[in-house]
Amino acid sequence: MTSWQLTRVVAGTFILLSLALGVPGSPIFLSGYWLWFTAFVGLNLLQSGLTQWCLMERMLSGLGFKASAG
Repeated sequence: MTSWQLTRVVAGTFILLSLALGVPGSPIFLSGYWLWFTAFVGLNLLQSGLTQWCLMERMLSGLGFKASAG
């Protein structure tokens, strides 16, 4: 798995988990403040899409994950 693929898997997991923890109807609801984490991840995805730079992807590349499939 490449760093860009793993970045998207991590982001998707963070979003789904923070929604599960932050939405009152969820069986594992803890606090509505978890929705701020959802917004944070979404803003980071928006920023990386506009600037073509992502800290998580750089960190994963530094850990040895390949940057691209080619």
